[in-house]
Amino acid sequence: MEAFWISLIVIFVAELGDKSQLMALTFASRFRPLPVLAGITLATAIVHLLSVALGGFLGDTLPTTAISIAAGIAFLGFALWTLRGDELTADEARKAQQATKSVLIAVTVAFFLSELGDKTMLATITLATQHGWLATWIGSTVGMVAADALAIVVGRLLGTHLPEKFIKYGASAAFAAFGVILIAEAIL
Repeated sequence: MEAFWISLIVIFVAELGDKSQLMALTFASRFRPLPVLAGITLATAIVHLLSVALGGFLGDTLPTTAISIAAGIAFLGFALWTLRGDELTADEARKAQQATKSVLIAVTVAFFLSELGDKTMLATITLATQHGWLATWIGSTVGMVAADALAIVVGRLLGTHLPEKFIKYGASAAFAAFGVILIAEAIL
């Protein structure tokens, strides 16, 4: 259960203010929320399954102390990445606006491609080096879908997004705290 909750919280925080949330808002402004959320869930489940497989392999083959220090450094890097911000490119926004055939397929493909190499994928790989793959996979998937669902609900209810500066600093601080904790545990 610990791996599930840690993964859910870390990925939820990582997703706040991410371009995936902007994509979710864009799709949900044009299509019904349920097929958009279904596409997000499908894409996330696939990407995070690949991520935990890679993370599990690395966790089994590398020394624990090295993994903890590398994971801590990675989370400090995610903190800086979060401060830098993340925006939809003009091409990504155009694709989200043009999707008309099958909403489920369009959202799934768009989210799958946008998540490859994204900080949530890298965070999931990092978490899987420390924890069991199944709980990490389920927790990270639920965390990401919950964050994107929140963006859809807030966007539809308020017509705006949460204050970007607050989200950016809060998420960055959470990543930095996880990074420092991992490094401290490895050294001590």
